[in-house]
Amino acid sequence: MSVAHVPAVRRQSIRVALAATGVVALVYLIVAGGVIAIATADLTDQIDQRLSDSFRRLPPLDDEPHEGPFEPERDPDRPFGAPLLAWLVLSDGTVVTADGTPELPPDLYDVTAPVTASIDGTQLRVVGRDAGADRVVLAQSMEQVTETQRTIVLGILLIAPFLLAGVFLGAVIIGRRVAAPIEAARRRQLEFTADASHELRTPLSVIEANTSLALAQERDAAWYRTTFGRVDRESKRMRRLLEDMLWLARFDAAAAPPPAEPVDLGVLARQAVDRFAAVAETRRLRLGVRVPESPVVISASAELVDRLIAVLVDNACKYAPEGGTVDVTVAAEAGRASLTVDDSGPGIADEDRQRIFDRFHRAVGAGQEAGGAGLGLAIGDAIVRATGGRWSMGRAPAGGARFSVSWGRASLG
Repeated sequence: MSVAHVPAVRRQSIRVALAATGVVALVYLIVAGGVIAIATADLTDQIDQRLSDSFRRLPPLDDEPHEGPFEPERDPDRPFGAPLLAWLVLSDGTVVTADGTPELPPDLYDVTAPVTASIDGTQLRVVGRDAGADRVVLAQSMEQVTETQRTIVLGILLIAPFLLAGVFLGAVIIGRRVAAPIEAARRRQLEFTADASHELRTPLSVIEANTSLALAQERDAAWYRTTFGRVDRESKRMRRLLEDMLWLARFDAAAAPPPAEPVDLGVLARQAVDRFAAVAETRRLRLGVRVPESPVVISASAELVDRLIAVLVDNACKYAPEGGTVDVTVAAEAGRASLTVDDSGPGIADEDRQRIFDRFHRAVGAGQEAGGAGLGLAIGDAIVRATGGRWSMGRAPAGGARFSVSWGRASLG
């Protein structure tokens, strides 16, 4: 990835991470609020149940005036539980209670359903019932609920920074890993477009220059023939370039490669050599093919494999010098089938090996001008990957380049 695009990817990943962290923080707050609400409701229900049960442990009440402190018996199941506060509100408005019990506010004399009220600065759960002409009011401190809420909130506050930091860092890392291939694909697309524009500009410039000269003044027939020859060559070059670009674009956009079928490498190799016989003859090349007598069958698309062989033979014919050799060999060994194309050209320089399959990259040997647009081997590499093949590059016996591809052999049974 180019340096110019790295900050953009980092900024986008940070923005995505911040958005993800915000969403997680919102969900975390909602869940935390739900936990607090559920815990509060559950503990409050427990207090209400205890208050309800405590009415059965009240001292007996009769029609005689109550004397002495008024307080319920302790819960035998919770002898060390929170103490209960009790008030006996007599019919004449007198309130009887135990020593040390705070005064009951008048607005709670008639309380029936459990309510939460503040008495002397303490949050209490208060409930009342009729006892003949009198009323009994019981209360229990909400301190247990408050402490539980405080503990939950403290835990939430302690966990939140680590959780949100982990989410942010994880989102940044994942975002960059996800964005890197996308950005790389975008960069390759931009480079492809720029390279294609550059490659198309050259033949268009030649055609434009020659047509401009032809229209500028009258010329003799020989000049026009030479000019039209240049235009023809550049037009064909541009057509080949456009066809290769269209093929790569369609191949990249395809959801899946063509279906595989049994393919005899020897048959396809012979057919390719026959097609290039005229090309080899014009350059006085010795083009040969060696295939085993028995079929060498692989499972792949015949159309793709045929194009791959054509790419390799065409590439060898371009780089082999006049009077040189191009050899195509099909072999089978150890359960694998291989196709090898050797030429007597300048070979592959070490600095070109890493980029030999890059689109629009052309390796140029000493004293030689590269032909084509540098898309042939890129197409070949796409086919090899799509058909599950393996590349092998080296030096041919004649000193030129060797390109070899191998596949697993298909079973004929």
